[in-house]
Amino acid sequence: MNVLVYVAAALVVYLLAYRFYGRFIARAVGEDRSRVTPAVEINDGVDYVPTRPSVLFAHHFSTIAGAGPIIGPVMGILYGAGPAWLWVVVGAVMFGGVHDLVAIYASVRERGCSMAEIARKTLGTSGFLLFIGFTTIMIVLVTSAFLALTAVSLTSLLPLENFGLDSAQTLLRTREINGVPHGIIGGIASTSLIVVTLFAPLIGYLVIQRRMRTWLAYVVAALVGAGSIYVGFQMPVALDPQVWMIIIAAYTLLACQVPVWWILQPRDFVNVQILYAGMATLVVGLVWSGFQGATLTYPISNLQAGAQAMGPVWPFLFITIACGAISGFHALVAGGTSSKQLESEGQARAIGYGGMLLEGLLAVLVLVTVGSSLSYAEYMHIVWPETGPGNPILGFAYSMGHLMHNTMGTSVAFGSVMGILVVEGFLITTLDTAVRLNRYLLEELWKTVFVHPPAIIVKRWFNSVLSVLLMVVVAWNEGWKSIWPLFGSANQLLAALTLIAVTVWLHRAGRKSWFTLVPALAMIATTIAALGYKLFTDYLPNSNFMLATTDLVLLGLSLGVLVMSIRQFMPTSGKPRTAVSA
Repeated sequence: MNVLVYVAAALVVYLLAYRFYGRFIARAVGEDRSRVTPAVEINDGVDYVPTRPSVLFAHHFSTIAGAGPIIGPVMGILYGAGPAWLWVVVGAVMFGGVHDLVAIYASVRERGCSMAEIARKTLGTSGFLLFIGFTTIMIVLVTSAFLALTAVSLTSLLPLENFGLDSAQTLLRTREINGVPHGIIGGIASTSLIVVTLFAPLIGYLVIQRRMRTWLAYVVAALVGAGSIYVGFQMPVALDPQVWMIIIAAYTLLACQVPVWWILQPRDFVNVQILYAGMATLVVGLVWSGFQGATLTYPISNLQAGAQAMGPVWPFLFITIACGAISGFHALVAGGTSSKQLESEGQARAIGYGGMLLEGLLAVLVLVTVGSSLSYAEYMHIVWPETGPGNPILGFAYSMGHLMHNTMGTSVAFGSVMGILVVEGFLITTLDTAVRLNRYLLEELWKTVFVHPPAIIVKRWFNSVLSVLLMVVVAWNEGWKSIWPLFGSANQLLAALTLIAVTVWLHRAGRKSWFTLVPALAMIATTIAALGYKLFTDYLPNSNFMLATTDLVLLGLSLGVLVMSIRQFMPTSGKPRTAVSA
């Protein structure tokens, strides 16, 4: 089937969903544009900062998108283009978009409370502890997986012949491996990352503190982004993966200590320009190739191959492709940073629901690009090799290189570098935000567990160091491919718990809640099945006690969610419920 059918059908569904279903949810929650938001009311200049919608959308989208809607679809298309496309489209509309939007509303109504605090109000102390447990485990897993993936992708190499280049070429710096010249494409992204990060405080000062005009801010961000790429081609940074892990860990430790406008917001604002450009390039390339008659060459259904690599299509497709359909991590962003920067409730639908639908569109573009531009044999060699962990980021980048070559005439090497750049900044962005959020949650946890917590464990630096150390330990000892299924399960369990918490929040306020309850139940069933399957077919048989223990803890937490959820909807004996602000 022509590639345009997949893209156009998804786009139509997303536009209709934003227009009708997103508006229905906003009305059901009781959107009030005149209500003062926490960002305006508190405005402490550190976490609560009223932010222009364009800047906030850039921060929110780049944070929730990260590398998830690229890595997940690249892996998930192994089950077949049909199941992967259908889950991304239906999931973003009925699951992820609802999850993100209601999480923002709930946090805004509760004065910027995190989802853990909302769980405390709706589900009690046990709900709070369950949420903290899920969240800390999930964040350690996601940061570990992304740290390992970042180290792999920043050191990405491919033989020059794969790019159609000879040894006399001057586009890429090279390194010989077993006598074969390889092009250093990850090193270009490394340099770009360094340049953008160094310019971040200046951009933050101009755009956020000095309120530079929006159009001029976009120009400055685009110039910094383009300049960083140029410098990357001239001076690619090539380091060992372990060295990158240490450097990135040190960077995230610093980034989570300073105000959001110093590094987090401005880096996201620059990175999102690269992502927008990458998405536009994918759209133009796919439209052009579609008019030339390009089709998806991968099997529509390929369930046996997917099952051999990852497990049965249900539940593993639905945890492999998380970002792009539904992701519990988004609730942490919605309630951890975005709700604290929202100027008006009227902006929530565009940022929450619209951001999720745009992420779904990105996942569709990735699926169609890989399925139409990269041969199935090359895909299997790069992403699912017989030995080694595979490199899904390189698989996407190489696909984008072929797409740009076939439609725009650029070299495969240049397009592959652009693909790496689209992903790289957002791996770091996810690490930035996740470590910061873990610090918030650990601080809340100690205050709940201890009546009088020791002074040291509530310090900002202590919880930041703890978060980074856990990330490095897991990443150092486990490859990203081992971590990904467990991260996906924890991520989707967190989404289920978030949906349960907001369902109770809406129910107690006397509002409709079926649109959050149905996806909550579906995700609980899916993730429990995935955890049980991996525990008994992989972790225990292979004596992987670290992942087996984590799996068992997550299973216990998920059963606790089930029990707690049932209790919330059982008749009570007159005991008053905690009031909510919906």
